[in-house]
Amino acid sequence: MIWFTRHFVSDMLDHQRSLGFLTTAAGTCILGIQFIRIAGNYTIAMALGLVGLVLWVCLTYAIFTFLTVKEDKPSLADGITGAWLIAVVATQSIAVLSALLAAHWEQPYRLEANFLALSMWLWGGMLYIWMISLIFYRYTFFKFSPGDLSPPYWINMGAMAISALAGALLIINSPDAPFLLSMLPFLKGFTIFYWVTGTWWIPMLVILAIWRHLYKRFPLTYDPLYWGAVFPLGMYTVCTFQLARAVHMDFLIVIPQYLIYLALFVWLLAAIGLAHRLFTLFRQGAAEIL
Repeated sequence: MIWFTRHFVSDMLDHQRSLGFLTTAAGTCILGIQFIRIAGNYTIAMALGLVGLVLWVCLTYAIFTFLTVKEDKPSLADGITGAWLIAVVATQSIAVLSALLAAHWEQPYRLEANFLALSMWLWGGMLYIWMISLIFYRYTFFKFSPGDLSPPYWINMGAMAISALAGALLIINSPDAPFLLSMLPFLKGFTIFYWVTGTWWIPMLVILAIWRHLYKRFPLTYDPLYWGAVFPLGMYTVCTFQLARAVHMDFLIVIPQYLIYLALFVWLLAAIGLAHRLFTLFRQGAAEIL
């Protein structure tokens, strides 16, 4: 931001790149979630949650204001990608972290944190409906080349997975929040709705990937964007486990029991690709020096 101000401003005004800045909010909150799950450190998790919330507020209103008022705008086909759904992931990451903090805190903070989690969960769902409608319209009514099917389109599924995770945690928290208890049928219905929608996307994205790389012979080379496909698989695994626990659907447990290995395998492939790319760059740099 300081050394590359011009590039920063240019990216903030770009329809394809601007939403990527919301990964800072999502990543901060997900790190806070890990501090709870792995270290049991709620103090650091709360601090990270506050930072993530501030980033979310500032970036959300800045980005959507810029994209609304800018004079030169691209067509829908050139302007929207699956990366737009990072806005949903960032929103739902706040919901997940707030729900986990609420489960630890005493009243009245527990009630307030649950309300924040519910609010973000609802807004994230509305945002997904808006954005996925545009993305699906772009899929089906505009020319679609193999190069257009970039890995961030896996966020189509990942955004629903983290939404289902947030909903499952709200269901689990409902005994401690009367307003959640009164909405329990709604919470369960929409959480399963999110999960089913995310599940539908998995075969569709696999079919499109086969079309891209096997039928159209698009080169399968390492791209940092492939990490955008790793996160959704891991999140779908976690959300399915929590959903089965929240709504007592034990028959769903078999999915995360096996899917975790697929998620780890995809992560390993991305890590190997990254290591190979770094080794190649290092070797090229050393050759230039010599």
